[in-house]
Amino acid sequence: MSERWRGTAVLAVALFAVNVVARLVTRFGFDGDDTAAADRVSLGMFVVIGLVLAAVAFVWGRRQPVAAWGADLAAAVGVALLLTVLVGPLLVGDNPFGGGAGTFFAQIWLYLAAAGVGVLLGYLLLTALGLDHRSQSLKRYAELRATKPRRVVRR
Repeated sequence: MSERWRGTAVLAVALFAVNVVARLVTRFGFDGDDTAAADRVSLGMFVVIGLVLAAVAFVWGRRQPVAAWGADLAAAVGVALLLTVLVGPLLVGDNPFGGGAGTFFAQIWLYLAAAGVGVLLGYLLLTALGLDHRSQSLKRYAELRATKPRRVVRR
C-alpha cells in the first residue's frame, strides 16, 4: 500500500475507533435508559472527531496543496462514516437501522457536520497563520525574486 493511502487508512481507522470507544462507554458505562448520558457521549465523540480532523487538516495543509490532501481526507471520512453507521452498532449488539430512518440519517448528517467543521477550522487556522502550502510557496517566490538583481537588457 502506498504511503498516501496508508495515511488515509490510518485516519479512517482512528475516526472509527473514536466511535467504537464512545459506543462502548455508552453501552457499559451508563444505564440503557439514560438517553441524556448517551447524548453527552455522542456530543463528545463528535467534538473529538472534529478536533482530530482539524489537526489533520492543519498538518496535511502545511505539506501539500488542498487539491492533494482534500480527496484523501474526504475518502477517510467517507470510509469512517460507513463503518460508524453500519458496523459500529453491530459491535455493541444493536441494529444499524433499529432506531428508524430518522436516527440513521441524523447520524450521517451529524458526522458530516462535525467532520466539515473540524476540517474547516483546521484549515482556516492554518491559512490565518500563513503556514499553508500556498502561502509558503508565495513567500519563497517573493524571497527569491527579491534576492535576484534585476537584469538590464541592452539593445
